[in-house]
Amino acid sequence: MSNHLKFFIDGKWVDPVKPATLDVIDPSTEEAYTKISVGSKADVDKAVAAARTAFASFSQTTKAERLKLLKRILEVYNERYEDIAQAVSQENGSPITWAREAQAWAGRAHMEATIKALEDYEFSEKRGGTMVVKEPIGVCALITPWNWPLNQIVCKVAPAIAAGCTVVLKPSEIAPISGIVFSEVMEAAGTPKGVYNMINGTGPDVGQIMAGHPDVDMVSFTGSTRAGIIVAKTAAETVKRVAQELGGKSANIVLPDADFETAVRKGVEGCFGNSGQSCDAPTRMLVPAARHDEALAIAKKAAEAHNVGDPRSEETKLGPVVSDIQFDKIQRLIEAGIKEGATLVTGGPGRPEHLNRGYYVRPTVFGHVKPGMSIEKEEIFGPVLSVISYDDEDEAVKIANDTVYGLAAYVQSKDIEHARKVAAQLRAGQVSINYPDWDTFAPFGGYKQSGNGREYADWAIHDFLEVKGIIGYGG
Repeated sequence: MSNHLKFFIDGKWVDPVKPATLDVIDPSTEEAYTKISVGSKADVDKAVAAARTAFASFSQTTKAERLKLLKRILEVYNERYEDIAQAVSQENGSPITWAREAQAWAGRAHMEATIKALEDYEFSEKRGGTMVVKEPIGVCALITPWNWPLNQIVCKVAPAIAAGCTVVLKPSEIAPISGIVFSEVMEAAGTPKGVYNMINGTGPDVGQIMAGHPDVDMVSFTGSTRAGIIVAKTAAETVKRVAQELGGKSANIVLPDADFETAVRKGVEGCFGNSGQSCDAPTRMLVPAARHDEALAIAKKAAEAHNVGDPRSEETKLGPVVSDIQFDKIQRLIEAGIKEGATLVTGGPGRPEHLNRGYYVRPTVFGHVKPGMSIEKEEIFGPVLSVISYDDEDEAVKIANDTVYGLAAYVQSKDIEHARKVAAQLRAGQVSINYPDWDTFAPFGGYKQSGNGREYADWAIHDFLEVKGIIGYGG
């Protein structure tokens, strides 16, 4: 039986207090394929009360008990792996291969990383006659996005539980079904009642209520910088901790000593992964001015190799973007790029010619992009790459850092010492050199308007803890 119209509160699937529904749209067809219930303040109150009650006992559990629970959750997650991949593919348009190898994989990888981090984590430390202890912060409101649903759900839920916190999750109402499947995983794993709760709903009607709730001790939010500001202002009324992973406009500096062909091609693939809907995507490619046209030729070829189509096909590399709102925003920015004088290398406005419905965007590359253009400054969140020239390394670093964001940055060079030197100058929470594999143990979070706090593994566990000093504890 489907739980699409239910919430998971206090260990049970329940109806909303006030019946209300929302269509879930398949972005490849633009048609609704199911409905979810959307909540209100009354549902938030119920879920927070359940989490508050459960916190009294769950906060006192041992590390071994929480490890056992997380390992059981991982087992059930793996049993439901294909269901999760299928849900993500339909709700946000991820090609099914990508949904399996990246989207569902990310949830599993974060669970594994959290388990390993917890095994090694020390919750107390003796400093002379003082005992320093790290204790769970309390009831945590977790608000997650539609672009990487399992990545963000698991990298919040798992460390919160590892720390001994209880949680109320609000998945994105645009891509909510994977969150429902995940809630079924939590139930089947035997999560104690009230430790994990899930409500669907909109940001204003549920997310904001959670952020401002007096019985919530911490909010962890992933989404746009605009929404993050609203969450932070709402949370400030009750002086709770706010962790935020927000927008980005990440620079990818291709140094003159890079393997140019590989660096540019992989840069395009990195930008277009997940249909460009990643906050850490390398959307600004900085190349030496003397090799700008060479870069554009490589980027054009790489972009046009992305076959766009039905996410259900194993051959599809690029699916639709998630919604009509996203589609329209991307189209506006592509038009702005043309109007402001950037060179349209490939792609452009409208759908690919072979598709007549669905929120499909042409894989688009702009050349001769100047600092200050709309496509250089604004987060586009679609398969659109801006190629920018620099005359020397200092200028490249200056352009890279000249943004309100600071989530990620990228450096390409055959000389690792050279790459490290440039990486050290970049104002971003994560810098990747020569396209390394995803590291779920590395700290993830932003400088400036890309947020605060850090996620993944022990970094995330730390963010869900309070620190207490017991002075006079004794030797």
